[in-house]
Amino acid sequence: MKNKIRILLVDDHPMIRDAIRQYFSTNEEIEILDEANNGQEALQKLEEKDFDLIITDMAMPDMNGVEFMTALQDRQIKQDVLVVSMINEVSQIKKMISLGAKGYVLKNSPKEEILKAIKTISGGENYYTREVYDIIMGQLSGKKPALQRVSLEVTLTKREKEIVRLIMEEHSNQVIADMLFISVRTVEAHKRNILEKTGCKTMAGLAIYAIEKGII
Repeated sequence: MKNKIRILLVDDHPMIRDAIRQYFSTNEEIEILDEANNGQEALQKLEEKDFDLIITDMAMPDMNGVEFMTALQDRQIKQDVLVVSMINEVSQIKKMISLGAKGYVLKNSPKEEILKAIKTISGGENYYTREVYDIIMGQLSGKKPALQRVSLEVTLTKREKEIVRLIMEEHSNQVIADMLFISVRTVEAHKRNILEKTGCKTMAGLAIYAIEKGII
């Protein structure tokens, strides 16, 4: 039998934790292994048990989502994180993504969306709801956003900028390879180099960088 996805649920509202736990109580693929009231408690739980994924809120007492994600980075804890929050402010969403969140789902989303996000992240990919994606990309029509992170001052090559634009158009590696007459492996190598050069940890983080630098 396939091992369950072990989750640490971090939220200061017991009713929210109860609702999420109840939703997954009969799911054979997912287990809410433990819960925490805030980021500080979550750090303690991480010392006691191993988890596959953290689901965390943003607004919490003692240690909020941003402080929690920062603490994970400072302690070099490599942990997949899915943010489930009511906060839809673009600056806060960007901050969590820049800190390495693999997914962001708004609490008013259908509960099935959380399940989809968990499975997608567990499969090694990022997941951001369409509403979150639109909040980020919606600023394309306005002035460049003032980000809450410091972007590295780097120079991307013409080919790298071309690949960034194609990534932002949501083309797959194979399609990008076909369009540029290169191999899929070369596309993957370019992606790794671009992320390393820009300091971005996720494709969504790269989208923020591309908007800021006027690449798209």
